[in-house]
Amino acid sequence: MNTKPIQDAVSNWFRRTAGGDQRPVMFDINTTYPALRSLDVSYADIRAELEGVLADRETLPAYHDLDPDQATISNVTPNQWKIFYLWAMGERAEPNASKCPRTSALLASIPNVFQAFFSILEPGKSIPEHEGPYCGYLRYHLGLIVPDDAPPRIRVRDEWYTWQEKQSVLFDDSWNHEVVNESTGERIVLIVDVLRPMPLPQTIVNHGVAVAARYVYGRKVLQRAAEARPAPSPAPEPTPASANTH
Repeated sequence: MNTKPIQDAVSNWFRRTAGGDQRPVMFDINTTYPALRSLDVSYADIRAELEGVLADRETLPAYHDLDPDQATISNVTPNQWKIFYLWAMGERAEPNASKCPRTSALLASIPNVFQAFFSILEPGKSIPEHEGPYCGYLRYHLGLIVPDDAPPRIRVRDEWYTWQEKQSVLFDDSWNHEVVNESTGERIVLIVDVLRPMPLPQTIVNHGVAVAARYVYGRKVLQRAAEARPAPSPAPEPTPASANTH
C-alpha cells in the first residue's frame, strides 16, 4: 500500500497549522521544548558514551544502509554520513540503546521522542539541500564533536547555524536545508526528533501517524540497525609447539 499521499496530506495540514510559509525556522528550546535541556546539561555523559561507540567507528553503517530512502542525500557526496540509532519511530533501538544507558534514559524521560541517533559526518562530508518528508516533528541537534577548522554549518531556509560543542539548536526540518562541511575533522551531533507541539486534533493524528510509522517503516530500520554489528575479532593464532618454553 502506498501511504505517501496520506502522509503528504497530513503533513500539509500540519504545515498550515504551524503557519504555512510563515512558520518559524528556528525555535527557542526553553519555551518550545524545555525537556530537551536535560540533554544539554548531560553533555559530558552523552559524550562519554559516544566515545565508546566510536571505538568501533569503522563498522558503523552509512545512513543509506539503514534507510535506503536517504540515499539521495547520504550517498551523493564524497565520504560517509554514518548513523548510530538510539530511538526509531518512538521505539528504543536495541542493542544500541543499551550500549548508551545514560543517553537512552535521558531520551526516555523526554515526552514524544520520535527518533534519536548519533549523526557522524566524516571530514569534508556535506549534505545536499533537501526537505524533511514530514512536518509532524521538530529536530534538535546537540553538538558533541565539532572540528575547530572550518566548523561545518547548516542552512535552514535562509538561516545559517554553525555547530558548537555543548550547544544545541531546534529547527523545523521540513524547511529546505543543507550542510556545508569543509572541515578536516569529524562532526558529530546527537539528533533528536520530537513530535511538533500543535492543537489537540492535530496532536492526536500526529501520534497515530507515529504509531503507524513505527510498524510500517521503523521496524525495518530497527532491524537493519540491530544487524549492523561489529565483525567478531579473529581468533588468535595458535602458539607453535616449538615456541613453548615449558
